Amino acid sequence: MYQTEQEEFWNGEFGDEYIERNQGSQLVEANKHFFKQALSGVPGGEVTSCIEFGANIGLNEDALYQLYPEMELDAIEINAKAASRLKSKKYIRNVYHTSILEYEAQRTYDLVLIKGVLIHIDPNALGTVYEKLYRSTKKYLLVAEYYNPTPVEVEYRGHAARLFKRDFCGEIMDKYGDLTLVDYGFVYHRDPVCPMGDMTWFLLQKQGMAVD
Repeated sequence: MYQTEQEEFWNGEFGDEYIERNQGSQLVEANKHFFKQALSGVPGGEVTSCIEFGANIGLNEDALYQLYPEMELDAIEINAKAASRLKSKKYIRNVYHTSILEYEAQRTYDLVLIKGVLIHIDPNALGTVYEKLYRSTKKYLLVAEYYNPTPVEVEYRGHAARLFKRDFCGEIMDKYGDLTLVDYGFVYHRDPVCPMGDMTWFLLQKQGMAVD
């Protein structure tokens, strides 16, 4: 049994339909452009492992693998069909088919990625998710979500309480003093190369010592 309505929603029919709407090589190419930009400030060779929270069918990990073929990639995904697709990709080492709220950090990673997922989390559960992101981060945390300076709920494809905007990065930095902002940017939905839903991204670096 899940803790929130949002978890049930994404593991059900709507989550399956999302897969069908969001796939294809064009999205992978857009993701490659995105990661080149978002990780441009990371020294070469410094990121050798990554886990993605809410990976869906792995379009972000497809892009990371093409850019960094030696990177160790793991993924967390709640939807059964999406998790099955992830498990079919040989370059993803571990697929954790579970809710982010149920996931327990197995280790720390050079890069922790969450992209277009925090916006769909029950706001009352965000503190738990922030803690899991933080505990999994060894060096860098990349957060890419819809931004709003104050919390706001937005109707999502006819559904209420399924999409929320806020300053996720600011809340994370306020909660964890050893995370510092390295870079940030915005991806416009009409970008000719990387059209990606008016998403704001933030790259944070962990200054303290992480424990594996």
